[in-house]
Amino acid sequence: MSRPRTRAEYLARLVPPSVAGLNRRSLLAGAAGTTALLGTGLLAGCGSDSGGSDAKTVSLGSNQSDPKPKEVVAKVVDGFQTSSGLQVAVNTVDHNTFQENINNYLQGRPDDVFMWFAGYRMRFFAARGLAGDLSDVWGRLSGMSDAFRKASTGDDGKQYFVPSSYYPWAVFYRKSVWQQNGYQEPKTLDDLTALAGEMKKDGLTPIAFADKDGWPAMGTFDILNLRINGYQFHIDLMAGKESWTSDKVKKVFDTWRGLLPLHQPDSLGRTWQEAAQSLQQKKSGMYLLGLFVGQQFDGDDLADLDFFTFPEIDPAIGAKALDAPIDGYMMARKPKQEANARKLLEYVGSKAAADITVKNDPSTLVANGEADTSGYSALQRKAAEVVGSATEIAQFLDRDTRPDFASTVIIPALQQFIKDPKDIDGLTSSIENQKKSIFTD
Repeated sequence: MSRPRTRAEYLARLVPPSVAGLNRRSLLAGAAGTTALLGTGLLAGCGSDSGGSDAKTVSLGSNQSDPKPKEVVAKVVDGFQTSSGLQVAVNTVDHNTFQENINNYLQGRPDDVFMWFAGYRMRFFAARGLAGDLSDVWGRLSGMSDAFRKASTGDDGKQYFVPSSYYPWAVFYRKSVWQQNGYQEPKTLDDLTALAGEMKKDGLTPIAFADKDGWPAMGTFDILNLRINGYQFHIDLMAGKESWTSDKVKKVFDTWRGLLPLHQPDSLGRTWQEAAQSLQQKKSGMYLLGLFVGQQFDGDDLADLDFFTFPEIDPAIGAKALDAPIDGYMMARKPKQEANARKLLEYVGSKAAADITVKNDPSTLVANGEADTSGYSALQRKAAEVVGSATEIAQFLDRDTRPDFASTVIIPALQQFIKDPKDIDGLTSSIENQKKSIFTD
Protein backbone atom coordinates (compact mmCIF):
# COMPACT_ATOMS: atom_id res chain seq x y z
CA MET A 1 0.00 0.00 0.00
CA SER A 2 1.56 3.30 -1.01
CA ARG A 3 0.82 6.64 0.59
CA PRO A 4 1.00 9.93 -1.33
CA ARG A 5 4.34 11.70 -1.30
CA THR A 6 3.11 15.29 -1.61
CA ARG A 7 0.06 17.32 -0.59
CA ALA A 8 -0.85 17.84 -4.25
CA GLU A 9 -0.75 14.08 -4.78
CA TYR A 10 -2.84 13.51 -1.66
CA LEU A 11 -5.50 15.97 -2.80
CA ALA A 12 -5.54 14.43 -6.25
CA ARG A 13 -6.20 11.02 -4.73
CA LEU A 14 -8.84 12.20 -2.33
CA VAL A 15 -11.41 14.13 -4.37
CA PRO A 16 -12.64 12.47 -7.55
CA PRO A 17 -13.77 14.85 -10.33
CA SER A 18 -17.42 15.91 -10.10
CA VAL A 19 -17.81 14.72 -6.51
CA ALA A 20 -20.88 16.33 -4.99
CA GLY A 21 -21.10 18.73 -7.91
CA LEU A 22 -18.12 20.75 -6.68
CA ASN A 23 -15.76 22.50 -9.07
CA ARG A 24 -12.60 20.48 -8.71
CA ARG A 25 -10.41 23.15 -10.28
CA SER A 26 -11.35 25.58 -7.54
CA LEU A 27 -10.92 22.90 -4.86
CA LEU A 28 -7.41 22.10 -5.94
CA ALA A 29 -6.24 25.55 -6.98
CA GLY A 30 -2.59 25.82 -6.10
CA ALA A 31 -2.00 22.08 -5.93
CA ALA A 32 0.84 21.74 -8.41
CA GLY A 33 0.24 19.38 -11.26
CA THR A 34 -3.23 18.17 -10.30
CA THR A 35 -5.39 20.31 -12.56
CA ALA A 36 -3.34 19.19 -15.52
CA LEU A 37 -4.74 15.70 -15.06
CA LEU A 38 -8.37 16.75 -15.14
CA GLY A 39 -10.37 15.80 -18.16
CA THR A 40 -7.49 13.92 -19.75
CA GLY A 41 -9.26 10.58 -19.58
CA LEU A 42 -6.02 8.86 -18.57
CA LEU A 43 -7.95 6.34 -16.54
CA ALA A 44 -11.40 6.63 -18.08
CA GLY A 45 -10.38 4.70 -21.17
CA CYS A 46 -8.21 2.10 -19.48
CA GLY A 47 -10.87 -0.56 -19.65
CA SER A 48 -12.36 0.54 -22.95
CA ASP A 49 -11.79 -2.68 -24.83
CA SER A 50 -10.01 -4.90 -22.30
CA GLY A 51 -11.46 -8.36 -22.36
CA GLY A 52 -13.37 -7.66 -25.56
CA SER A 53 -15.87 -10.36 -26.47
CA ASP A 54 -13.53 -13.22 -25.60
CA ALA A 55 -15.34 -15.37 -23.03
CA LYS A 56 -11.98 -16.50 -21.65
CA THR A 57 -10.86 -13.07 -20.48
CA VAL A 58 -11.52 -10.58 -17.67
CA SER A 59 -10.02 -7.12 -17.15
CA LEU A 60 -8.63 -5.71 -13.91
CA GLY A 61 -7.99 -2.04 -13.18
CA SER A 62 -5.07 -1.87 -10.75
CA ASN A 63 -3.76 1.08 -8.74
CA GLN A 64 -0.78 -0.92 -7.48
CA SER A 65 1.86 0.81 -9.58
CA ASP A 66 4.76 0.67 -7.10
CA PRO A 67 7.18 -2.17 -7.93
CA LYS A 68 6.56 -4.48 -4.95
CA PRO A 69 2.74 -4.28 -4.85
CA LYS A 70 2.63 -4.59 -8.65
CA GLU A 71 4.72 -7.75 -8.43
CA VAL A 72 2.39 -9.23 -5.81
CA VAL A 73 -0.69 -8.48 -7.95
CA ALA A 74 0.99 -10.22 -10.89
CA LYS A 75 1.57 -13.35 -8.80
CA VAL A 76 -2.04 -13.39 -7.57
CA VAL A 77 -3.25 -13.00 -11.15
CA ASP A 78 -0.99 -15.86 -12.27
CA GLY A 79 -2.53 -18.04 -9.58
CA PHE A 80 -6.04 -17.21 -10.81
CA GLN A 81 -5.16 -17.82 -14.46
CA THR A 82 -3.63 -21.19 -13.65
CA SER A 83 -6.60 -22.35 -11.59
CA SER A 84 -9.38 -20.96 -13.79
CA GLY A 85 -8.06 -21.20 -17.34
CA LEU A 86 -9.06 -17.56 -17.84
CA GLN A 87 -6.80 -14.72 -18.91
CA VAL A 88 -6.64 -11.44 -16.96
CA ALA A 89 -5.83 -8.18 -18.73
CA VAL A 90 -4.29 -6.08 -15.95
CA ASN A 91 -4.45 -2.35 -16.61
CA THR A 92 -2.06 -0.76 -14.11
CA VAL A 93 -2.32 2.99 -13.62
CA ASP A 94 -0.18 4.99 -11.21
CA HIS A 95 -1.86 5.36 -7.83
CA ASN A 96 -2.31 9.11 -8.15
CA THR A 97 -3.95 9.03 -11.57
CA PHE A 98 -6.23 6.15 -10.55
CA GLN A 99 -7.72 8.12 -7.65
CA GLU A 100 -7.75 11.32 -9.70
CA ASN A 101 -9.95 9.87 -12.43
CA ILE A 102 -11.95 7.20 -10.61
CA ASN A 103 -15.33 8.93 -10.93
CA ASN A 104 -15.03 9.47 -14.69
CA TYR A 105 -13.58 5.98 -15.05
CA LEU A 106 -16.58 4.32 -13.42
CA GLN A 107 -19.03 6.35 -15.48
CA GLY A 108 -17.17 5.57 -18.70
CA ARG A 109 -15.88 2.17 -19.79
CA PRO A 110 -14.23 0.71 -16.70
CA ASP A 111 -12.49 -2.62 -16.36
CA ASP A 112 -14.60 -5.55 -15.21
CA VAL A 113 -12.94 -5.51 -11.77
CA PHE A 114 -11.09 -2.63 -10.14
CA MET A 115 -9.15 -2.00 -6.93
CA TRP A 116 -10.56 0.35 -4.32
CA PHE A 117 -11.10 0.88 -0.56
CA ALA A 118 -13.64 -0.13 2.09
CA GLY A 119 -15.62 2.41 4.11
CA TYR A 120 -17.28 5.58 2.88
CA ARG A 121 -15.37 5.55 -0.40
CA MET A 122 -16.86 2.16 -1.28
CA ARG A 123 -20.38 3.16 -0.19
CA PHE A 124 -20.10 6.46 -2.08
CA PHE A 125 -19.88 4.74 -5.47
CA ALA A 126 -22.21 1.86 -4.57
CA ALA A 127 -24.96 4.32 -3.61
CA ARG A 128 -24.60 6.03 -6.97
CA GLY A 129 -25.02 2.80 -8.90
CA LEU A 130 -21.42 2.77 -10.12
CA ALA A 131 -20.50 -0.65 -8.68
CA GLY A 132 -21.84 -4.18 -9.05
CA ASP A 133 -23.62 -6.15 -6.32
CA LEU A 134 -21.27 -8.86 -4.99
CA SER A 135 -23.61 -10.46 -2.46
CA ASP A 136 -23.53 -13.75 -4.38
CA VAL A 137 -19.72 -13.74 -4.35
CA TRP A 138 -19.80 -13.28 -0.57
CA GLY A 139 -22.07 -16.30 -0.38
CA ARG A 140 -19.19 -18.37 -1.76
CA LEU A 141 -16.36 -16.81 0.26
CA SER A 142 -14.97 -18.50 3.34
CA GLY A 143 -12.49 -17.20 5.85
CA MET A 144 -13.94 -13.69 5.98
CA SER A 145 -15.00 -12.31 9.36
CA ASP A 146 -18.25 -10.49 10.10
CA ALA A 147 -16.20 -7.32 10.52
CA PHE A 148 -14.92 -7.60 6.95
CA ARG A 149 -18.43 -8.31 5.68
CA LYS A 150 -19.71 -5.19 7.43
CA ALA A 151 -16.90 -3.12 5.92
CA SER A 152 -17.90 -4.44 2.48
CA THR A 153 -21.60 -3.65 2.80
CA GLY A 154 -23.33 -0.70 1.14
CA ASP A 155 -26.12 1.44 2.52
CA ASP A 156 -28.70 -0.97 1.01
CA GLY A 157 -27.34 -3.99 2.91
CA LYS A 158 -25.70 -5.59 -0.13
CA GLN A 159 -21.99 -6.33 -0.49
CA TYR A 160 -20.00 -4.36 -3.08
CA PHE A 161 -16.43 -5.03 -2.02
CA VAL A 162 -14.06 -7.97 -1.52
CA PRO A 163 -11.30 -7.25 1.05
CA SER A 164 -7.77 -8.39 0.31
CA SER A 165 -5.48 -6.67 2.82
CA TYR A 166 -5.43 -4.25 5.73
CA TYR A 167 -3.05 -2.53 8.13
CA PRO A 168 -3.47 -1.05 11.63
CA TRP A 169 -2.37 2.34 12.92
CA ALA A 170 -0.42 2.15 16.17
CA VAL A 171 2.48 3.72 18.08
CA PHE A 172 5.75 2.27 16.76
CA TYR A 173 9.11 2.21 18.52
CA ARG A 174 12.52 0.54 18.44
CA LYS A 175 12.88 -2.24 20.99
CA SER A 176 16.61 -1.69 21.43
CA VAL A 177 16.10 1.97 22.35
CA TRP A 178 13.41 1.11 24.87
CA GLN A 179 15.42 -1.72 26.41
CA GLN A 180 18.48 0.49 26.72
CA ASN A 181 16.50 3.17 28.57
CA GLY A 182 14.16 0.91 30.53
CA TYR A 183 10.98 2.27 28.93
CA GLN A 184 7.65 0.47 29.40
CA GLU A 185 4.60 0.59 27.12
CA PRO A 186 2.12 3.13 28.52
CA LYS A 187 -1.37 2.00 29.51
CA THR A 188 -2.92 5.43 30.04
CA LEU A 189 -2.48 8.92 28.67
CA ASP A 190 -0.76 9.95 31.92
CA ASP A 191 1.70 7.08 31.42
CA LEU A 192 2.36 8.28 27.88
CA THR A 193 3.00 11.82 29.03
CA ALA A 194 5.36 10.65 31.78
CA LEU A 195 7.20 8.41 29.31
CA ALA A 196 7.60 11.31 26.89
CA GLY A 197 9.13 13.35 29.71
CA GLU A 198 11.70 10.64 30.33
CA MET A 199 12.53 10.53 26.63
CA LYS A 200 13.13 14.26 26.60
CA LYS A 201 15.57 13.89 29.51
CA ASP A 202 17.35 11.17 27.55
CA GLY A 203 17.82 13.47 24.56
CA LEU A 204 15.10 11.95 22.37
CA THR A 205 12.23 13.62 20.57
CA PRO A 206 9.34 11.78 22.24
CA ILE A 207 6.96 11.52 19.27
CA ALA A 208 8.03 11.68 15.62
CA PHE A 209 5.52 13.72 13.64
CA ALA A 210 4.98 14.94 10.08
CA ASP A 211 2.08 16.55 8.22
CA LYS A 212 3.54 18.12 5.10
CA ASP A 213 1.35 15.82 3.01
CA GLY A 214 -1.89 16.66 4.79
CA TRP A 215 -3.13 13.20 5.80
CA PRO A 216 -0.88 11.98 8.69
CA ALA A 217 -2.39 14.32 11.30
CA MET A 218 -5.78 12.76 10.59
CA GLY A 219 -4.49 9.65 12.36
CA THR A 220 -3.78 11.64 15.52
CA PHE A 221 -7.22 13.26 15.47
CA ASP A 222 -8.86 9.88 14.84
CA ILE A 223 -7.22 8.04 17.71
CA LEU A 224 -7.82 10.84 20.22
CA ASN A 225 -11.46 11.04 19.16
CA LEU A 226 -11.85 7.25 19.42
CA ARG A 227 -10.26 7.20 22.89
CA ILE A 228 -12.14 10.25 24.22
CA ASN A 229 -15.56 9.92 22.58
CA GLY A 230 -15.76 6.35 21.29
CA TYR A 231 -16.30 4.69 17.93
CA GLN A 232 -19.93 5.63 17.34
CA PHE A 233 -19.27 9.32 17.88
CA HIS A 234 -16.39 9.08 15.39
CA ILE A 235 -18.67 7.54 12.77
CA ASP A 236 -21.45 10.07 13.39
CA LEU A 237 -19.03 13.01 13.32
CA MET A 238 -17.57 11.82 10.03
CA ALA A 239 -21.10 11.40 8.62
CA GLY A 240 -21.99 14.98 9.47
CA LYS A 241 -24.45 13.96 12.19
CA GLU A 242 -22.52 15.49 15.10
CA SER A 243 -21.40 19.09 15.53
CA TRP A 244 -17.75 20.06 15.39
CA THR A 245 -18.50 22.79 17.93
CA SER A 246 -19.56 20.27 20.57
CA ASP A 247 -17.63 20.00 23.81
CA LYS A 248 -16.65 16.48 22.80
CA VAL A 249 -14.74 17.68 19.73
CA LYS A 250 -13.22 20.59 21.64
CA LYS A 251 -11.91 18.13 24.21
CA VAL A 252 -10.14 16.21 21.43
CA PHE A 253 -8.35 19.34 20.27
CA ASP A 254 -7.61 20.44 23.82
CA THR A 255 -6.04 17.06 24.60
CA TRP A 256 -4.03 17.21 21.39
CA ARG A 257 -2.88 20.74 22.23
CA GLY A 258 -1.43 19.42 25.48
CA LEU A 259 0.48 16.71 23.59
CA LEU A 260 1.87 18.90 20.79
CA PRO A 261 5.00 19.96 22.77
CA LEU A 262 5.93 16.26 22.88
CA HIS A 263 5.83 16.01 19.08
CA GLN A 264 8.62 16.62 16.61
CA PRO A 265 8.54 20.37 15.80
CA ASP A 266 8.11 21.92 12.34
CA SER A 267 5.95 19.00 11.23
CA LEU A 268 4.29 20.89 8.36
CA GLY A 269 7.59 20.86 6.51
CA ARG A 270 8.27 17.15 7.01
CA THR A 271 7.10 14.04 5.11
CA TRP A 272 6.06 10.86 6.90
CA GLN A 273 9.14 9.14 5.48
CA GLU A 274 11.41 11.74 7.07
CA ALA A 275 9.65 11.35 10.41
CA ALA A 276 10.01 7.57 10.14
CA GLN A 277 13.70 7.98 9.47
CA SER A 278 14.09 9.87 12.75
CA LEU A 279 12.67 6.79 14.47
CA GLN A 280 14.91 4.53 12.41
CA GLN A 281 17.96 6.64 13.34
CA LYS A 282 17.05 6.46 17.04
CA LYS A 283 16.43 10.19 17.29
CA SER A 284 12.74 9.81 18.18
CA GLY A 285 11.22 7.47 20.74
CA MET A 286 7.76 6.81 19.24
CA TYR A 287 5.75 7.34 16.04
CA LEU A 288 1.97 7.05 15.50
CA LEU A 289 1.49 5.75 11.94
CA GLY A 290 0.27 2.80 9.90
CA LEU A 291 2.07 -0.52 9.60
CA PHE A 292 3.59 0.77 6.36
CA VAL A 293 6.10 2.66 8.53
CA GLY A 294 8.15 -0.53 8.17
CA GLN A 295 8.93 0.46 4.58
CA GLN A 296 11.60 2.76 6.03
CA PHE A 297 13.31 -0.12 7.90
CA ASP A 298 15.44 -2.98 6.60
CA GLY A 299 16.94 -6.16 8.00
CA ASP A 300 17.87 -5.96 11.67
CA ASP A 301 16.29 -2.51 11.94
CA LEU A 302 12.94 -3.92 10.82
CA ALA A 303 13.24 -6.76 13.32
CA ASP A 304 13.87 -4.12 16.00
CA LEU A 305 10.51 -2.44 15.29
CA ASP A 306 7.60 -2.97 17.69
CA PHE A 307 4.40 -1.13 18.58
CA PHE A 308 1.58 -0.64 21.07
CA THR A 309 -1.94 0.63 20.55
CA PHE A 310 -2.59 4.18 21.67
CA PRO A 311 -3.32 4.06 25.42
CA GLU A 312 -6.57 4.55 27.26
CA ILE A 313 -7.86 8.05 28.02
CA ASP A 314 -11.34 7.29 29.40
CA PRO A 315 -11.71 3.98 31.30
CA ALA A 316 -15.37 3.82 30.28
CA ILE A 317 -14.34 3.77 26.61
CA GLY A 318 -11.10 1.80 26.82
CA ALA A 319 -8.44 1.33 24.17
CA LYS A 320 -9.79 -1.37 21.87
CA ALA A 321 -10.96 0.75 18.92
CA LEU A 322 -8.43 1.63 16.21
CA ASP A 323 -7.94 2.69 12.62
CA ALA A 324 -7.27 -0.28 10.34
CA PRO A 325 -7.97 0.66 6.69
CA ILE A 326 -8.98 -2.14 4.31
CA ASP A 327 -7.97 -2.39 0.64
CA GLY A 328 -9.62 -4.68 -1.89
CA TYR A 329 -11.62 -5.08 -5.09
CA MET A 330 -14.96 -4.03 -6.59
CA MET A 331 -16.84 -4.82 -9.80
CA ALA A 332 -18.04 -2.39 -12.46
CA ARG A 333 -21.80 -1.89 -12.66
CA LYS A 334 -21.95 -3.48 -16.14
CA PRO A 335 -18.83 -5.62 -16.64
CA LYS A 336 -18.24 -6.96 -20.12
CA GLN A 337 -17.38 -10.38 -18.75
CA GLU A 338 -19.55 -10.52 -15.64
CA ALA A 339 -19.29 -14.26 -14.97
CA ASN A 340 -15.51 -14.11 -15.23
CA ALA A 341 -15.41 -10.97 -13.09
CA ARG A 342 -17.25 -12.77 -10.32
CA LYS A 343 -14.83 -15.71 -10.57
CA LEU A 344 -11.87 -13.33 -10.26
CA LEU A 345 -13.43 -11.59 -7.27
CA GLU A 346 -14.07 -14.90 -5.55
CA TYR A 347 -10.44 -15.82 -6.11
CA VAL A 348 -8.87 -12.57 -4.85
CA GLY A 349 -10.87 -13.03 -1.64
CA SER A 350 -9.82 -16.66 -1.25
CA LYS A 351 -7.27 -18.44 0.91
CA ALA A 352 -5.23 -19.24 -2.21
CA ALA A 353 -4.79 -15.57 -3.13
CA ALA A 354 -4.06 -14.63 0.48
CA ASP A 355 -1.38 -17.33 0.71
CA ILE A 356 0.34 -15.89 -2.36
CA THR A 357 0.30 -12.42 -0.81
CA VAL A 358 1.72 -13.63 2.50
CA LYS A 359 4.64 -15.31 0.72
CA ASN A 360 5.48 -12.29 -1.38
CA ASP A 361 4.69 -9.19 0.68
CA PRO A 362 6.05 -8.94 4.25
CA SER A 363 4.55 -5.46 4.80
CA THR A 364 0.84 -6.24 4.71
CA LEU A 365 -1.83 -8.31 6.44
CA VAL A 366 -4.30 -10.45 4.50
CA ALA A 367 -8.03 -10.36 5.09
CA ASN A 368 -8.80 -14.06 4.68
CA GLY A 369 -8.65 -15.76 8.07
CA GLU A 370 -7.91 -19.19 6.57
CA ALA A 371 -4.62 -18.05 5.02
CA ASP A 372 -1.36 -19.69 6.03
CA THR A 373 0.21 -16.89 8.02
CA SER A 374 3.09 -18.95 9.37
CA GLY A 375 5.33 -16.78 7.20
CA TYR A 376 4.28 -13.60 8.99
CA SER A 377 7.02 -11.72 10.81
CA ALA A 378 6.63 -11.10 14.54
CA LEU A 379 5.47 -7.56 13.69
CA GLN A 380 2.82 -8.86 11.27
CA ARG A 381 1.59 -11.46 13.74
CA LYS A 382 1.21 -8.88 16.47
CA ALA A 383 -0.57 -6.49 14.11
CA ALA A 384 -3.04 -9.20 13.10
CA GLU A 385 -3.73 -10.07 16.74
CA VAL A 386 -4.33 -6.42 17.64
CA VAL A 387 -6.80 -5.91 14.81
CA GLY A 388 -8.46 -9.23 15.60
CA SER A 389 -9.04 -8.18 19.21
CA ALA A 390 -10.31 -4.69 18.37
CA THR A 391 -13.88 -4.01 19.44
CA GLU A 392 -14.40 -1.48 16.63
CA ILE A 393 -12.40 -0.74 13.51
CA ALA A 394 -12.44 2.64 11.79
CA GLN A 395 -11.26 3.11 8.20
CA PHE A 396 -9.27 6.33 8.79
CA LEU A 397 -10.71 9.84 8.67
CA ASP A 398 -10.48 10.43 4.91
CA ARG A 399 -12.16 7.07 4.19
CA ASP A 400 -14.95 7.51 6.75
CA THR A 401 -16.21 10.89 5.54
CA ARG A 402 -16.98 12.73 2.33
CA PRO A 403 -13.82 13.13 0.24
CA ASP A 404 -14.55 16.79 -0.49
CA PHE A 405 -14.98 17.55 3.23
CA ALA A 406 -11.74 15.78 4.15
CA SER A 407 -9.66 17.55 1.53
CA THR A 408 -11.01 21.09 1.50
CA VAL A 409 -11.91 21.48 5.19
CA ILE A 410 -10.14 18.98 7.43
CA ILE A 411 -6.64 19.14 5.92
CA PRO A 412 -6.28 22.93 6.20
CA ALA A 413 -8.04 22.97 9.59
CA LEU A 414 -5.71 20.42 11.16
CA GLN A 415 -2.66 22.10 9.70
CA GLN A 416 -3.87 25.44 11.02
CA PHE A 417 -4.33 23.85 14.45
CA ILE A 418 -0.80 22.45 14.39
CA LYS A 419 0.54 25.86 13.41
CA ASP A 420 -1.49 27.75 16.03
CA PRO A 421 -3.42 25.57 18.54
CA LYS A 422 -4.71 28.43 20.68
CA ASP A 423 -8.10 29.23 19.08
CA ILE A 424 -10.00 25.96 19.34
CA ASP A 425 -13.40 27.70 19.43
CA GLY A 426 -12.69 29.57 16.22
CA LEU A 427 -11.29 26.48 14.54
CA THR A 428 -14.23 24.24 15.37
CA SER A 429 -16.75 26.93 14.39
CA SER A 430 -15.07 27.29 11.01
CA ILE A 431 -15.13 23.51 10.44
CA GLU A 432 -18.80 23.28 11.42
CA ASN A 433 -19.86 26.13 9.13
CA GLN A 434 -18.07 24.61 6.16
CA LYS A 435 -19.41 21.16 7.00
CA LYS A 436 -22.98 22.40 6.80
CA SER A 437 -22.55 23.77 3.31
CA ILE A 438 -20.90 20.56 2.07
CA PHE A 439 -23.19 18.00 3.71
CA THR A 440 -26.36 19.79 2.66
CA ASP A 441 -25.57 20.31 -1.03
